[in-house]
Amino acid sequence: MKPIGTRTKAGLASIILIVAFAAANAHLILTSMRSQPDCVPHLKAPEPEGGFRAAQSSC
Repeated sequence: MKPIGTRTKAGLASIILIVAFAAANAHLILTSMRSQPDCVPHLKAPEPEGGFRAAQSSC
């Protein structure tokens, strides 16, 4: 049996890394699509200049 060459090992390692990266990203996308955070109350009154608040409430 012929030993595996360095280029073949590097190619296999690259393919494994690409597949693992794609699987991790797919998992993150799937998780973000499944999770819907509950609606939280937002401050509706105008803030003084320089204050931060939600641009538009989704509730």
